[in-house]
Amino acid sequence: MRKGSSIIITLMSALVIVLLCQLVSREGTASDRKAGMDVRSDKIRTLEYRSETPYKVVIDSGHGGKDNGATGASGSFEKDLELAKQEPQIEVVLTRSEDRFISSIDRERPEIANRLGADIFISIHGNTYEDASVSGTETYYYHEDSQFLAEIMQKHMVQTSGFRDRGVKKEDFFVLKDSNMQAALIEMGYLTNPQEENEMLTEDFQYRMASSILDGIKEALNLN
Repeated sequence: MRKGSSIIITLMSALVIVLLCQLVSREGTASDRKAGMDVRSDKIRTLEYRSETPYKVVIDSGHGGKDNGATGASGSFEKDLELAKQEPQIEVVLTRSEDRFISSIDRERPEIANRLGADIFISIHGNTYEDASVSGTETYYYHEDSQFLAEIMQKHMVQTSGFRDRGVKKEDFFVLKDSNMQAALIEMGYLTNPQEENEMLTEDFQYRMASSILDGIKEALNLN
């Protein structure tokens, strides 16, 4: 993803988040949780065992309000997809639950997660480029203890999407840099690539990617 292109843009994150919440709400009981991530404490910070309190996962759904985000190859605006929230067992918190603009200047998105004391912050985006042939999935992190989370999410995204693996990269995006917890920014594919956009617009793709995001979150929290 180029910094010089239009600002980091949201994928079809609205429906993905809806499906993610639905999937999480169908998972097992809180008593089934395992005790943190001690098996990889050298790579990712250890979380305390919690038998009742759900893990907090903040999902950044990108643009809204006056910020239309990116226009895909067919001219669709990803912000127009409806946002919804349910009460999942893993507590999923949205950076916005309505179509309103959240400025990058006030850096509110990571602050929402910081105030909540979230365990994981996932920012879901889609990419653009002038060359419509450019394609693929990539995941970003900033803090070293988030690298393993990014690797987990990238693995699941590539396996599910079948798109080109563009790798895991370190970048100082403010949503990552300002986060006090494990944080990853997922660029699922290129909305300016007609083939990838067509697939990303399908309900089947969105459902599969929501399932994949959930699987990645569960693996990162050692809940499998």
